[in-house]
Amino acid sequence: MQIGMLSRRTGVSVRMLRYYEEEGLITPARRASGYRDYGADDEAIVTAIRMLSEAGLKLDFIRRFLPCLRSDGPILHPCPDLLSAMEEEMRTLDERIGKYRESRSMLGSYYEEMRAHA
Repeated sequence: MQIGMLSRRTGVSVRMLRYYEEEGLITPARRASGYRDYGADDEAIVTAIRMLSEAGLKLDFIRRFLPCLRSDGPILHPCPDLLSAMEEEMRTLDERIGKYRESRSMLGSYYEEMRAHA
């Protein structure tokens, strides 16, 4: 399939798909005409990249997942160092969540105080 079709099917912009290619995250085949030819594997990888990205993961981290995504069967297979990298990322996310909760609580207190005096 051509890049426009892949974009429509995955919800990822053409510009971002080209960026993924530049970064080596996807490697489409080339037709004799020079056009990119994306397959079902590319679509699955782009969909997974989008999901992981929407979960807040950076492309450098997602790149570590790709060897696990390029196989048949379930979306992820155990890969060297992946479990420890995931544990570290989850710890980082948990710390951020804690900070967001603190900020939310503080804002909520300020808000309630301001409403009480309004």
